[in-house]
Amino acid sequence: MTLNLFAFVVSFLITVCFSPFAISMIKKLKAKQTILHYVKEHSQKQGTPTMGGIIFILPCLVISLCFFKTDFALSIISLAVMLSFGLLGFLDDFIKIIYHQNLGLRAYQKIIGQVGISLVISVFAYKTNLVGTTLFIPFGGGQVIDIGGWIIPFNVFVFLSLVNSVNLIDGLDGLCGGVSMVNFVSFAVVVMLIMPSLSGAVLTEFGNLSIICFVIAGCLLAYFLFNCFPAKIFMGDTGSLALGGLLCSIAIFTRTTLYIPLIGFMYVLTAVSDVIQVLHYKRTKKRIFLMAPLHHHFQMSGVNENRITIIYIVTTMLISIGSIALILFIGG
Repeated sequence: MTLNLFAFVVSFLITVCFSPFAISMIKKLKAKQTILHYVKEHSQKQGTPTMGGIIFILPCLVISLCFFKTDFALSIISLAVMLSFGLLGFLDDFIKIIYHQNLGLRAYQKIIGQVGISLVISVFAYKTNLVGTTLFIPFGGGQVIDIGGWIIPFNVFVFLSLVNSVNLIDGLDGLCGGVSMVNFVSFAVVVMLIMPSLSGAVLTEFGNLSIICFVIAGCLLAYFLFNCFPAKIFMGDTGSLALGGLLCSIAIFTRTTLYIPLIGFMYVLTAVSDVIQVLHYKRTKKRIFLMAPLHHHFQMSGVNENRITIIYIVTTMLISIGSIALILFIGG
């Protein structure tokens, strides 16, 4: 735990120092966000630098490598997944910037890229004895469920769901970064609570994955200082897809994917609100929410942007603390 906290502090300090330089370079490259015309509350944000995911992706890659112990294959692959999804998001952001529009890659192009990455990782997880076909049952006292070959489509589904949910929640200043920071710390704690039941290389692998969680959390805390309202930079799809990919790969490699609906409740709520809005509108031509996802509904209802962000972060913290408390009381 001491090493994890040290990694958190180091990553925070380095990212704080790196951020002004990165923002300056992004401004010189004129990588500016184009705001959707129908989000009136965001009109003043037109021209804010984007691709800010670079601020936490690069430090996370470098710092994590410095803290790994032996047996870090799963950690290296997790970082590669983060980078792969980050590059997919970078391409999407790049197209938006070049053509001065809010639409980058087509939806089907994003899905093809996401499925490709997800399928490779899911097949790898299925074949390696470090992961396999079992999942830890939440609050099951360390018990697992084995779903055999179904683990491959299940993991692909988890990837697509979580990555796009993280992308959807990136709609207000500080929202995605703040919620994700809490989620990564929470997953790290869950992983550490499971570790006493492990041994050998798997134990060390889990330890390294928990280090990544604390490193990216430290980077996100530093990023939050520049992304909170009014944001000096947006993470863009470069950042949101990278965060979703990293969190999902860590959950899959630690076999804790069934904890995602609990600890990642605000991601789930965001995605579900968007799906409900779309399906209901197609069926009735009427809207349930003023605007989806849910955080935009609150914003258009007159709730202050900062208040929404704080409520989401605090709610995530409370749910995570409750989940961890149950693990300690009942067992993982």
